[in-house]
Order: sequence, then structure tokens, then C-alpha cells
Amino acid sequence: MNQIFNPFLPLNEYIPDGEPHVFGDRVYVYGSHDKEGGDFFCMLDYVTYSAPIDNLKNWRYEGVIYRASQDPDYVNHKFMYAPDVVRGNDGRYYLYYSLADRHECSYLMSVAVCDTPCGNFEFLGYVKYPNGTPVKHGIIFDPGLINDNGRTYLYYGVWYDFDENPSYTKEQSIKKQMEMYNKTREEIESTEGGVQGPFVVELCEDMMTIKDTPKHIFPIIYKGTDFEGYEFYEASSMRKIGDKYYFIYSTYNQHELAYATSDYPDRDFKFGGVIVSNGDIGYQGRLPKDRLNRTNNNHGSIENINGKWYVFYHRHTHKSPYSRQACAERIEILPDGKIPQVEITSCGLNGGPLKAEGKFPAIICCNLTDGNMPHGSLDRVGPHVVCKNEERIISEIGKNTLIAYKYFTLKGNETIGIKYRTCKEAPNGKLYVKLAEKGDYVAEFDIKDSREWTEIEAKLSLSGGIYPIYLEYQGKGLIDLIEIYFK
Repeated sequence: MNQIFNPFLPLNEYIPDGEPHVFGDRVYVYGSHDKEGGDFFCMLDYVTYSAPIDNLKNWRYEGVIYRASQDPDYVNHKFMYAPDVVRGNDGRYYLYYSLADRHECSYLMSVAVCDTPCGNFEFLGYVKYPNGTPVKHGIIFDPGLINDNGRTYLYYGVWYDFDENPSYTKEQSIKKQMEMYNKTREEIESTEGGVQGPFVVELCEDMMTIKDTPKHIFPIIYKGTDFEGYEFYEASSMRKIGDKYYFIYSTYNQHELAYATSDYPDRDFKFGGVIVSNGDIGYQGRLPKDRLNRTNNNHGSIENINGKWYVFYHRHTHKSPYSRQACAERIEILPDGKIPQVEITSCGLNGGPLKAEGKFPAIICCNLTDGNMPHGSLDRVGPHVVCKNEERIISEIGKNTLIAYKYFTLKGNETIGIKYRTCKEAPNGKLYVKLAEKGDYVAEFDIKDSREWTEIEAKLSLSGGIYPIYLEYQGKGLIDLIEIYFK
């Protein structure tokens, strides 16, 4: 049974900040590399996965493509943040990234190069001015690149609301930026529009030297503009669709990826809308308080793969922002250029609903909530995906926990089963099967005390069709879930 689900890479793999690119007849995903259960962002070296453009169910591990230790600044900064890759006019592939440690970013834009999209990249240097000095204009962070008919543009930046937040005076804003970004007062005050926000600059043929001074592509003050409420935060990425430029970015709300469009690659961008939220906030009007997952940062982009458009993003696990997994969804670009917000699902790149046949890891759920899921600081008691003793499970499932799998094709007479165990105190309750978030249950499981993995089954009697599967726990105590299955 050849199926694929979200997260679409191996379940022990954590590649957030995914930039998908089609090179030749394969699509490659470049991203950061989190450590499973790690205590900081991007603790591992870059690896790449790729798939044939006509079979997105078949992802291949391409190995380590670049190590942080290859950068001369590794003595000061150990972790490689979100990268991007672009093909140069010479046919080679150029990798851009910034290093960081637990306390600060380097704010240097590093460049590595390789003859192939997934070979051994070699350090080339830092993005620089014509005089050879490394570029530090603005905040060098989260690169995004595009080769636009032979002209290569680099996008980068980050933004906090110091200048628009009434709790900060102008002087407090300047001091905060000096502290956060290791900038001098002169740098902050002399940079037109300030050092924050999304910047763009064109690169020379050597792919490192900039042609002119970097400039902002968005308005510097968001209040009163169409960006208000969806201000740029980080995660710059650029795509061109027809004659339009689509700038993909993470909003200041963090959990969502949005886009802005322009007729030009370096100016006049207008807000377009939200593409995806890793808590489904905003989808069909859902409010932040009703988020369907623990939420935190989001980073990714869109890509046309074999004539169809997809958005790549990441989800959060382990009750922390440091163990993020790659997910993807099919999106639609309307005739007027709009991209409607897409629902996050379990079937993702499968090309349609999952067939309700055989076993599925419980952690492929697309929604996991107890009705009060946090944003930002994720470390609190509550349902979450975690790895324990090499087993990847949903843990701390308690009263009112709702677990959703979207979507399955059901014949209508299946047996559904779960594999669970007791977590902490002995439980006393039921796990209900529902076909809608607020619907009636169609089957139920009696949950009894069991410290070992235990399988129980229930009959589904309904008409065949495509359904979401919701599991809702009502009762006392906490349980773990490792598997669901169909017969």
C-alpha cells in the first residue's frame, strides 16, 4: 500500500524551515535540522531529501550536504539557521545560511557551492560589498533567493514591533535593537527605514558580491496598511508565478505563512493573504483561542511540482519549539492570483485521502488539542507528540483531548483499532470515534488500566465515503497512543 502522510519524511527526522525547489526531474527540500527532543534550534548539520516530481510518495535521503564546522565562524557560532539554495547562471548550486549560537546570531550571510543540488557543498565565503567587507546592512537572517531570468536576488530580515508598540519610546526601541542585534546606534539611525524588516539586494555573477545597497520591500510602518495584523516577522522566500512575484513570509503571529505580491521583485508589494497556519488559525474563521495544535514559529514556501502547487511548512512536537517536522499541503492559485488558506491534514502529499487499510502511526494526527493549547511557550502538561525509548507516541492524552486524522476513505464496514497504554495514574474513561469536530460519536473504546501496549477494536457502521477521523477522550487519568489501524 503506497501511501504517504504528514509529516512526510521519516518520523525520526526533524527538518523545519523547508524550502522546496524543483531541479531537473526531482524536488529537493532544504531546511534547518533539529535534533529530536533537542534543547535548541537547528542543532544538526544540513541534510536533504528529494522525490521524483511525478511521485511525491517516494522521498529519498540524500545524506549530509553541509556541516556547520565547514564555516570559519564555527568557532563562535555552532548552529546553522534556515537556509535556501538557488541555481546560479554557471549551473552550480549555491547554499545561503546564517550561523548562530544560543545567545546571538552571527548576522553574516554565508555561501557554499556545489556542482549538484545534493552533493557535498563547499564553503565559498560571505555575502559582501564590492570592497570585500561582509554585508551587515539590516538584520542578516533567514535568506530567500530567486534566479529571475539570470538576475539573482537575495531576501532576508527580521522584525519586532518596537517602533510601533506604545510601550516602547523611540530611545527604548533603539536600545533594544542595539542589544538584540549587536548593532551600534549609528547603524540603526543611519539605515534608511531602520535595520528591521524584509530587505532585498541583487547579487553579482560571483553570487556573493552585492550590486547596490539593500533596501526594504515592505512599508516600514505597518499600521494603517494592508499588512497590519500580518506584519513581516521572518522566513523570507520568493517565487515567481507568471509575471507576478510572490513573497512568502512568516507573519508576526508566527504560526502562519502569508504572501504578498508585486509586479516587481524589489518593491511595491501588497499583502495577499495567509496560506497556512500550523494551528489552523484563520481557516474558515477559526479564532486563535480555538487553535487545533500547539503553535509556535512557522517557515516554508510554495513550489510548483509537476504542474501542481504545494505549500511546505512545519509542525511542533515535544512540547518545545526545538523539534519541528516537515509537512506539506496541496494549494490552489486562483485565476486572480489569490491563494486561499489551506487546511492542515494528515494526507498532505498523498494525492488524496488515505485508504483506511492497515496500521498508521498515531502521531500523523493533524490536530491535537485539549481545547486550551498554548502558543509560544509550549512546555506544560497536555497532549503532545514525543519520542520515548525510541517510540514515537502521543502522550498525556487527558479529558477533552481531541485527536484528528484528515482524511480517510472508508468503505463503511471497517473495524477501527487503537494501541494505547496507561500514562501515570490509572485511567477510567472512554475514547470516542467521531466524524466531525463537534459531532456525535460513531464508535467507542473502553479505556482500562494497562501499563503495557494494548490493542482494542470497535466496529464502524456507516456509509462509504471520505471522512475525517476524530478520537476524543473523556474520563480520568492520562493515556498514551502509539497506533491506529483499520481492518
